Amino acid sequence: MSAQYILALDQGTTSSRSVIVDHNGAIVTKSQQDFEQLFPKAGWVEHNPNAIWESQLHTLKEVLSPYKDAIAAIGITN
Repeated sequence: MSAQYILALDQGTTSSRSVIVDHNGAIVTKSQQDFEQLFPKAGWVEHNPNAIWESQLHTLKEVLSPYKDAIAAIGITN
């Protein structure tokens, strides 16, 4: 498979996503996983950095396997 897809890693406030798109911007495959929100005090929100990392890694592994030799570029957002 030639390099023909773009891998996007998106780190949101409540979940992590990995998306592979083709050269027309059409979604080929995607994965999303929520991670725990921690509320130590009223009005406060915290996240465990390891939970963020693990959820992003999980989504990446889910989408990348069949396309790993066909990724031309990677975009990262948060």
